[in-house]
Amino acid sequence: MEQFSPTSPPGKPPALTENALTVLKSRYLVKDQQGKCIETPAELFARVALAAAQAETKYGTGAGEVNTWHSRYYELMASLRFLPNSPALMNANRPGSMLSACFVLPIDDSIEDIFETIKQTALIQKAGGGTGFSFDKLRPTGDRVASSGGTTSGPISFWKVFSQTTDAIQQGAFRRGANMGMMGVEHPDILKFLHAKQDLKAFTNFNISVKITDDWMKQLIKSGQSLHVVKNPRTGQRYLLPRNIDIGGYTINDLYAIKGKSKPPSGQHRQFYKVVDIWKMIVSCAHKTGEPGVVFIDRINRDNPTPSLGMIEATNPCGEQPLLAFEACTLGSINLAKFVTGTEGQRDIDWPELAKTVKLAVRFLDNIIDLCSYPVIDTTRLALANRKIGLGIMGFADCLFMLGNPYDSQKGVEFGSAVMEFINKNARNASSELADLRGPFPNWSQSTWRTERNKRVRNASITCVAPTGTISIIADCSCGIEPVFSPVFVRQVLNGAKMLEVNPIFRQIAQKAGLYNQALEKRILRAGSIQKIAKIPSGIRKIFKSAYDISPNWHIRMQAAFQQHCDAAVSKTINFPTKATLSAVDKAYRLAYELGCKGITIYRKNSRAQEPMSLD
Repeated sequence: MEQFSPTSPPGKPPALTENALTVLKSRYLVKDQQGKCIETPAELFARVALAAAQAETKYGTGAGEVNTWHSRYYELMASLRFLPNSPALMNANRPGSMLSACFVLPIDDSIEDIFETIKQTALIQKAGGGTGFSFDKLRPTGDRVASSGGTTSGPISFWKVFSQTTDAIQQGAFRRGANMGMMGVEHPDILKFLHAKQDLKAFTNFNISVKITDDWMKQLIKSGQSLHVVKNPRTGQRYLLPRNIDIGGYTINDLYAIKGKSKPPSGQHRQFYKVVDIWKMIVSCAHKTGEPGVVFIDRINRDNPTPSLGMIEATNPCGEQPLLAFEACTLGSINLAKFVTGTEGQRDIDWPELAKTVKLAVRFLDNIIDLCSYPVIDTTRLALANRKIGLGIMGFADCLFMLGNPYDSQKGVEFGSAVMEFINKNARNASSELADLRGPFPNWSQSTWRTERNKRVRNASITCVAPTGTISIIADCSCGIEPVFSPVFVRQVLNGAKMLEVNPIFRQIAQKAGLYNQALEKRILRAGSIQKIAKIPSGIRKIFKSAYDISPNWHIRMQAAFQQHCDAAVSKTINFPTKATLSAVDKAYRLAYELGCKGITIYRKNSRAQEPMSLD
């Protein structure tokens, strides 16, 4: 049994909402054998801050200075200006001490390798991490297995084992297991992959994305009439996909093998899937269920800081952190709403204070790498060699509310670009200062930071934008860079429990205008928007738009604005109304590629029965 002694807070206790306390008590605070919390929120932040402070001693900090760093890191979190990813809050200074949220594991094409990865997945998820995979290397359904003389059941069958593993360890894990499954558009089993999650009861612990190359997108944009060619990863043999194959049951033997450079006679072209057909299939599946997402894999690898170590083939479960096989990353987010100063009509960001917070947060996250006990040896090696961190933001929509900037406006997008550029610049400078103090990350000499940028940094990747689901509840702010789902909504968390969330900035402004009461709250909860409530002044309605009040184009433009100034990637959902057409989804995917996004995930309202955020 864990021997636990609460850590004395070195500062004021945090000011937390009831919803924040509910989440902390359920998931984060240390409990005794009877399930009773034996830690307060202040003690939690003190525990995590002390771990980060003690890591300073590795770099020559004296014992007397640890107390100073303890206070600084405590205030950073207890003020709710910054919070690290959930595993750090849950596990710091506790047995196991697995503190990173993001992992990518390889799946190589042998039974031994596949089940070794399944074991590693279980260890990581048991400790609270999320895992991403690429299924590209697995031979297609029906392909030969030389050792047995039989044929393989294909990637989807092994994918099911990964999903079942997550289900099996769910009960004893710190939090719900999450995965990302990816497959390249040129894999022979791509049709099976695209349709696998159209059954909403299948693979419920997986997000999925199809990887698309620049060459493939160029074929699509040109006309899309090229025949779609797939390739067996085991043999390199190229094939065409006949239109008459059974999507759920076809094997490699049902495909048309291309001999040398030959193609089928021109009269037979219409018998095979073309590039545009596959694109329409992707769009249709996403329109129906929200999956698959699309990842522009060449765009991701153009930003790969260590290409000499290999290509990036997958991301973490929410897509914001592309990683090499066996890499891990620790995330943290700054609550931008805490840096708005001034009075109504004359508000701005406290840029100097934001810069100080960025610098301290980068140092905190770098310390976390040294504290983390990674469950997989190869991950320990690579995490310490590349030292990737992911500093991002939350509370962005709240910040726009306070500044009076509509999310769906050029001014809003330009502000998003400016704030991420500022954070990225200061985070890189902070990482450079750490490199001067502690040395650059060990693989720096063979990275693009040396060969292309000539800049010493402590961390191979420094910034990303995560979804910040539960930590934004703790911080009482909007999630990541998303618009608010609604000024009033119900969040389903904690194994089916429901929480009423009222945006505090909207409530404050509505109260000041003499509008806020329970009747209004219930009306917004039913509608999910204030846009058709005539008694609310148009100026307020213009600013407080809900996720579904904002057109997909503005969602994508905001994502692209942040991606422009981000080392890794951006987690963002592009919301569509229920009546959105296939054409609208098609245009959104193309726009995301055009504007330089690394991927895109869309969700059409009511396309699933169970949604994490809902209305009355």
